[in-house]
Amino acid sequence: MSKTAAVVVLALVGLLFFSIPMSAQILARGNVFAGVSYGQFYDVTTPQSVKGWNGSAEDLPFARLPHLGFVLDASGYYRTGITQYNGLFGPRLSGTWGKWHPFVNAMGGVQRLNSNHFLYTHYAIDFGGGIDYKLPFKSFAWRVQGDFIHTHYLSANQSDYRASTGLVWRF
Repeated sequence: MSKTAAVVVLALVGLLFFSIPMSAQILARGNVFAGVSYGQFYDVTTPQSVKGWNGSAEDLPFARLPHLGFVLDASGYYRTGITQYNGLFGPRLSGTWGKWHPFVNAMGGVQRLNSNHFLYTHYAIDFGGGIDYKLPFKSFAWRVQGDFIHTHYLSANQSDYRASTGLVWRF
């Protein structure tokens, strides 16, 4: 075998052995949630019940801190004459006890409200938590969560609540 062929074979064997452990580091650990949501929102003084959707994606980027992750949350709510969208991001702490996976999160972001064709965009702060229950299907769980969302617009503070439930896919 020539010297060039030996170098090529050695390089291919090295790439093979070093690529296997490295491929596990490419895939992120986390979950994706999609579900339905019910909200109790206030238009300055009057409470309004709205229905909509909620979705989130969580990434657990720290191998040494397996209970700390970052979550990107989006939701939309609809009622006659009113459309509201929330986009939030922040840290999430979680744990695992058997089939139960409780979590708490604190997020910040924006809320966009369309009320009879008047658009309002303002900041939103979200505090919440919930619990996932592992289903018998591989990598799937059912989530129930509640959130308190604080906003400030039109010179008024607004405290809203939402409850969501749906399917979680863990990877």
